[in-house]
Amino acid sequence: MKDRRNDLVNKLLDYGILIVLLILIIVFSIASSNFLSINTFVTILRQVAITGITSVGMCYVILTGGIDLSVGSIAGLTAVIAAISMQKGFSGIVSSIFALALALLFGAINGFCVTKLNMPALIATLGTQQALRGVAYIVTDGLPVHSFSKTYRNFATASILGIPLMVLLMIAVFLVGKFILERCTFGRYVYGVGGNEEASRLSGVNVMKVKLMIYAFAGLLSGIAGLVLLSRTNSGQPSAGDGYEMDAITAVALGGVSLAGGEGKINQVMIGVVLMGVLSTGMIMCGINDYVQRLVKGVVLILAVAFTEFSVKVRSQRLIEK
Repeated sequence: MKDRRNDLVNKLLDYGILIVLLILIIVFSIASSNFLSINTFVTILRQVAITGITSVGMCYVILTGGIDLSVGSIAGLTAVIAAISMQKGFSGIVSSIFALALALLFGAINGFCVTKLNMPALIATLGTQQALRGVAYIVTDGLPVHSFSKTYRNFATASILGIPLMVLLMIAVFLVGKFILERCTFGRYVYGVGGNEEASRLSGVNVMKVKLMIYAFAGLLSGIAGLVLLSRTNSGQPSAGDGYEMDAITAVALGGVSLAGGEGKINQVMIGVVLMGVLSTGMIMCGINDYVQRLVKGVVLILAVAFTEFSVKVRSQRLIEK
């Protein structure tokens, strides 16, 4: 009987977020007759595609016990740089590669500050966030950048078998992130560094290199998200991506990834991303204003982190009892 009860508790801890997602879908379906439809769910997936891409990078960073507050600014500046480059006559491919290279560099700078300069990740990425946002406003004079490739803009509206390309891109990013974490040696290093950095170092893992690569990877994914955002908004906005770090952190926390590092699965993060989309779309369809939405998202983040840490504590206690 005790074993069955323990199994039930473990399943609730593992799949609690999925249960919450189903409850939200039921509640919003009752509250709004238009919610439960294929078009609504396609719209939700389209809306969370950008957050989903940045969440993969954020998941890696948090698994190592770090944080990255610069993902929104990197996405915004990447969009601006690509738009300006195309406006000056460069092709969409060249402009995208150049912008992504810079996004990778920005992420690497975060990693350098955290590893080589021993700066707290919170302070390092907060500084980068403010600096890059300032650069975006400087290079655009605070004005949106228009008049670039029409073909590039079509990406946001294109689809395959009714599934938007931006959603397929998000799914591809998640699959790559999952494969690296679960099937590659580097994935074990990520969990090892987050679980016990000193033990990983003594085991021969180059902790600095791992962290540097992870922050660079997060920067690259933020850049990809920025290009998707550029295509979707049809302009390079210096304010683009503002607040995306909040959504990414919330999605990762909802996915059960411990902010202390070393604990969590990327599968759950995907559910967390969808849950955020369902919550936002449902509140909009129910006529809930933006101020209340911000309040709800903040409360959700607090509850998600509290539940995650509670789950870790329960599992640790049971390992000790065994």
